Amino acid sequence: MKQQVHGNVTGVRDTLIEALGQLYDYEVDEDTFLPRELMQVLARFTGVLNREIAVYITRDGEVVDVSIGTDRDVELRDYRLRRNTQRLSCVRCIHTHPNGDGRLSDVDLSALRSFRYDAMVAIGCLKGEPTFVQSAFLVEKQNLLMDEPVRWYKTPDGDWMRQITESDRIVGWEADEKGTHVKERAVLMAIESMESLDELARLADTAGAEVVGQFLQKKDKPDTALFIGRGRADELCRQCQALEADLCIFDEELTGIQARNLEEILRVKVVDRTTLILDIFAQRASSAEGKLQVELAQLQYQSSRLIGQGLVLSRLAGGIGTRGPGESKLEMNRRHIRERMTELRRRLDAVEKQRELRRKSREKNEIPVVALVGYTNAGKSSLLSLVSGSEVMARDMLFATLDTTTRKIELPNGQPLLLTDTVGFIRNLPHRLVEAFKSTLEEAVLADFLVQVVDASDPEAVRHYETTLEVLAELGAGDKPMIVVLNKLDLVPEEERAALTERLAPHFNGSLVCMSVREEKGTEDLLRACVEMLESRVRRARFLIPYTRSDLAAAMHSEGMVISTEYVEEGALVEAVLPVAFYNKVSQFLAEPSCEE
Repeated sequence: MKQQVHGNVTGVRDTLIEALGQLYDYEVDEDTFLPRELMQVLARFTGVLNREIAVYITRDGEVVDVSIGTDRDVELRDYRLRRNTQRLSCVRCIHTHPNGDGRLSDVDLSALRSFRYDAMVAIGCLKGEPTFVQSAFLVEKQNLLMDEPVRWYKTPDGDWMRQITESDRIVGWEADEKGTHVKERAVLMAIESMESLDELARLADTAGAEVVGQFLQKKDKPDTALFIGRGRADELCRQCQALEADLCIFDEELTGIQARNLEEILRVKVVDRTTLILDIFAQRASSAEGKLQVELAQLQYQSSRLIGQGLVLSRLAGGIGTRGPGESKLEMNRRHIRERMTELRRRLDAVEKQRELRRKSREKNEIPVVALVGYTNAGKSSLLSLVSGSEVMARDMLFATLDTTTRKIELPNGQPLLLTDTVGFIRNLPHRLVEAFKSTLEEAVLADFLVQVVDASDPEAVRHYETTLEVLAELGAGDKPMIVVLNKLDLVPEEERAALTERLAPHFNGSLVCMSVREEKGTEDLLRACVEMLESRVRRARFLIPYTRSDLAAAMHSEGMVISTEYVEEGALVEAVLPVAFYNKVSQFLAEPSCEE
């Protein structure tokens, strides 16, 4: 099969491209670093084209790539996919400089660090002849060993080959020492606001990345091919190289074509906001149901982006955006992905049937259910632990909770209550996640009322509240009665708390409770608010139901909670707690005197 010459081939005659393509047939002795004949050939092509030319040679002596650049630079390709990204690539990059300068540039050295070449070599070329050659190698802690430029015919092949072996030993040892704990270096790009960029940084940190750069660009209409435009993409490429970044994270959802095009320009892995959140969910899912839901969401997303497979979907590269289904699934065609999605939906349906049985069992016990909702990391799990007196996993990180947790508590009036924790919401929560987690999020839909937890210390508290309402509306729970809990007041200076509460209160609907879960303050206020919420939605009374209306007696069991039933001559004397709407329908059968409380 004919191998392709890559890079800037525009304006290059076909005969020259064909001649360059013959370099793939060049065999380099395993003990030879850089044959002098090859240097002369590269210099002649450089002289004819006045462009940089790069060849990539494996340790076995095979030429695996040939690229044409401009008169100033050449595309430096990423070969880390061949091995663990923390080790050397097993490929050395040899390229020419048409201006006769054989010294390595800052871009060359940055690429050596980023792509972990065995070696980076620059050949100065002047009038079609090689002049000076300089090489550089990776050593400990990403430092470089750089030889002084030498005459092209005096290159120390043996010393340089031995240095590759030594560098591989050093870098390999460091990779083994670090294991999987090495953080990817991430550059962030947002077009909305600094607030969105800050949130993206928190998401990246949660996913396990080290943020080394943040950039904001105001752009009304995203570019269809690159999202940010070619000029900004070239600038971002230089910034990624300077910062030695492993990936670039965009605070928007990219199309498959945009992701692919950006990777070709930036030369690093590109992930978008949705991919990042999916990756976090893949890390956090612990239950069988949660793992099924995450995998379904990932496959739904990937199925529409198969064209964009590149570094982001490489299982060999690893890191953010690659956790979840596994290598084999990413290599599936669309038919196999659809089959897997069908299987996942079938298994989730089975889990949902089990959940429905448990839900009906709770309903039989006639215990009200309350769902904790709110922006991620608002303190829902911590609140549940405090109120219930039992340990619930809670961490100061985004999406610490993915699986629902339910605890039974007792209200001050003695009434039992089931309090359920749910997955945290976030701005622009991927629709696929909402769909995938619908069975879990149904706890909010089916709850008697909601308790929304808001981080009062966050400057974006109101926006977080509104985001939660938007997601609830999408779930069909937008009209649920709600108690709003202003949490984390301990993070607000005491002298500012009253003013903050007063400022925030007009933005919230429903009952408002101020709390500091960490200081264990406000629990009693929350429980009293729950009692009032339940009492406002029900009426307790005694009814005399004629024997001819046994249907009403049956309806009281299904619509409310029957406390006692006594059969008298006129009919059934029923004491019950009923929803206000149903109470009004049967109020004509009220017994005298009413026991309404």
